[in-house]
Amino acid sequence: MLQADVNEAAEIVAREAGEIKMPFIELAQKGGWIMLPIIFLSFVAVYIFFERFFAVRKATQIDINFMNRIKDYIYDEKLDAALALCQSLNNPAARMVEKGIHRIGRPLNDVNAAIENIGKLEIYKLEKGLPLLATVAGGAPMIGFLGTVMGMVRAFYDMSQQANNIDVGLLSNGIYTALITTVAGLIVGIIAYFAYNVLVARIEKVVFKLEGTMSEFMDLLNEPSKR
Repeated sequence: MLQADVNEAAEIVAREAGEIKMPFIELAQKGGWIMLPIIFLSFVAVYIFFERFFAVRKATQIDINFMNRIKDYIYDEKLDAALALCQSLNNPAARMVEKGIHRIGRPLNDVNAAIENIGKLEIYKLEKGLPLLATVAGGAPMIGFLGTVMGMVRAFYDMSQQANNIDVGLLSNGIYTALITTVAGLIVGIIAYFAYNVLVARIEKVVFKLEGTMSEFMDLLNEPSKR
C-alpha cells in the first residue's frame, strides 16, 4: 500500500514537472484572453525602451570641443560661423546655444530665459513615452491579477457545480491556470519598471550636461572684454 502511494506521488510530480516545461505559447493560451493585453503591453514597453534609449544616447553625444569652438567664434565676432556650427549638430545642447546666439545683444535675462525654454522643450521631447512606460509598469501586474481573480472565480464556480463529486485535479488545474496571468503581468511590470528607471537616470545625466552647457554659455556672455 505504501509503495503504491509512493508510486502515485511520483507520477503526480512527474506530470506536474512536465506541465511546467510546456511551451510558452501553450502556457499563454491557458491564461485565456487576458493574456492578450499583457502581451501587447510587453511589446509596447520594449518598443518605448529601445526607441527612447537610442534617442537619449544620441542626445548625450556632444563634441567635447563644441563650446571651445563657440567661444572662439564669439570672441572673434563670427556669429554666423557659430550658428552654422550649432545647426550642423543635431543635439539639444547645440539647439540651446543656437537660441542663445540669436539673442546676443539683448539683456542677459532675456537670453537666459530663451535658453531655459529651449532646454525645457528638449527635456520634454526626451521624456516622451516615459509616462506610458510607467503606466505599463503599474498596469500590467494589475491586469494579471484581474485575470487570476477571474480564473479563481471560474474555478470555484465549477467546483460548486460539482459539489457532490469534486474533482481536485480540475480545481488545482484551474487555479494554476489562473495564476499564469499574474506571473505574466508581474514579469512585464518588473521589466517595464526597471526600463523606466534606466531611462530616467540617463535623462537626468542629459539634464546635468545641458545645465553645464547653459552655465558655460552665460559665463561667456558675461565676459565682454574678451570678445
